[in-house]
Amino acid sequence: MIHLVKHYVLHNFWLKVLSLLLATGLWYAIARDQQPAEVAIRVPIEFRHVPENLEISSETIPEAQVRLRGPERLIRQVRSTDLRAEIDVAGAPPGERTFNLSADQIHQPRELSVQQVLPSQIHLVFDTRATREVEIHPLVVGAENAKIEVDPPKILISGPKRNVDRVDAATTDRIDASGTRTRATFGTAVYVSDPLVQVLQPTSIRVIVTMEKAEGK
Repeated sequence: MIHLVKHYVLHNFWLKVLSLLLATGLWYAIARDQQPAEVAIRVPIEFRHVPENLEISSETIPEAQVRLRGPERLIRQVRSTDLRAEIDVAGAPPGERTFNLSADQIHQPRELSVQQVLPSQIHLVFDTRATREVEIHPLVVGAENAKIEVDPPKILISGPKRNVDRVDAATTDRIDASGTRTRATFGTAVYVSDPLVQVLQPTSIRVIVTMEKAEGK
């Protein structure tokens, strides 16, 4: 009997030891990956059901910092694109309003849990959407004695009413006309400096520079 036991124990002994070591290492690796870990990730906030006639006129739209907890193997893999923070702004009137932001409004991978959301409240300013035409004032240098025309002369802009009302004119990229002797046409882009105001149907702008003859020549 003892001989039989020794035979089974000692037969392929080192192979059995190696198998045991491999099994122990595999168990350790799996157990370590299942250990809980935490990570903080910044994610953009998605505003749902914004009323059609309103614009969010806050100068900056804050992000949310979400602290997640779950198995270490998943925590190491999670990215900001795997999460989504949502705030429903349906029925919001013009003016200032504060919205709560909690774990229930965070969409995250199933095996991870939300431990904390910062900030817990978001303060937004809403304004009525406005649209109007403004003149285009081209930015031209090197053309002191010149007639400057713009085609088209106006552009349509849209955005929060308060911001749109503050826009006196749109402008163009800088145009250097110093080498112009008689007449030259420049293609350029037009923009409005206020980031909350957008140019509707942006198109290429033509700026025509015609040098005028100085008196006595």
